[in-house]
Amino acid sequence: MFAPFPEGMANDSAFFDRMHYYLPGWEIPKIRPELITHSYGFVVDYLAEYLREMRKQSFADAIDRYFKLGNNLNQRDVIAVRKTVSGMIKLLYLHGEYSREDVAEFLKYALIGRRRVKEQLKKIGGMEFYDVHFSYIDRETLEEKFVSVPEQGGGKFIPEGLGKPGHVYLVGKGDSGMIGVFKLENQAVSGTGKFERTGLGSRKEVKESIDTAFRYFTANCKNVSSGITTKNKDYLMHATDLQGIGMSAELALAELSVYVHPPSTDRYRRAWWYWAISPFPAPLRKFPTLPMCCRFV
Repeated sequence: MFAPFPEGMANDSAFFDRMHYYLPGWEIPKIRPELITHSYGFVVDYLAEYLREMRKQSFADAIDRYFKLGNNLNQRDVIAVRKTVSGMIKLLYLHGEYSREDVAEFLKYALIGRRRVKEQLKKIGGMEFYDVHFSYIDRETLEEKFVSVPEQGGGKFIPEGLGKPGHVYLVGKGDSGMIGVFKLENQAVSGTGKFERTGLGSRKEVKESIDTAFRYFTANCKNVSSGITTKNKDYLMHATDLQGIGMSAELALAELSVYVHPPSTDRYRRAWWYWAISPFPAPLRKFPTLPMCCRFV
């Protein structure tokens, strides 16, 4: 999406991260005769003066009356979303009177625009910009709603259709004891065989589970294929708790499936894996898990 930018900007993640909103060209309708008004309009000088004067006011806190932002938004995301919502209110509700439904519409609009920026940053900067699962929470019902960008499918935990290589979804028991959905995002880059993991929290059991999966893979990769080597790549992994129930320690087998069937192998880009306790490799059996369904994409 950022490819048309000049070469000096195209891969500058620090520059794009300061964008509050991105509106793609395909969402702007082409000018047609019926879009031209026959009524009165503002003189450009008047409109410019109004916009300048309105910079002194802010409706950034309008969100807080009805909603709370999800925990995947960092400080720059929060500032971007608040400013977009404030700007929409200034343009459409000049008298400052708006409803819960109005704020919800503006909030969703702002989250989509900021997430578009983060999705592109993820492609440029890799796992540094993993936190793209934007959501907001209704203060009355405490319901959390996730917002996705239209071009990437629906807002379900596991999107329909062909997903991204290296991503796997699983069901497991979280730190709170509740059962939920988790997502593992994996990326292999040129390197020296290092393994970096993020998003696991501070629990020792969770980190040990992932580390065991990677160690088992490196020790037995030749049994999978003689052509596999782990010495010329670095492996990056980020785990996401999609339902906020606390990270699960039952990630080992799902992570192992990513290594055994690497994302670059087209025949495994979309497969369903059903696992039970009995076929676990011996080193992984000490990490109890539910029979779970992992979608490898």
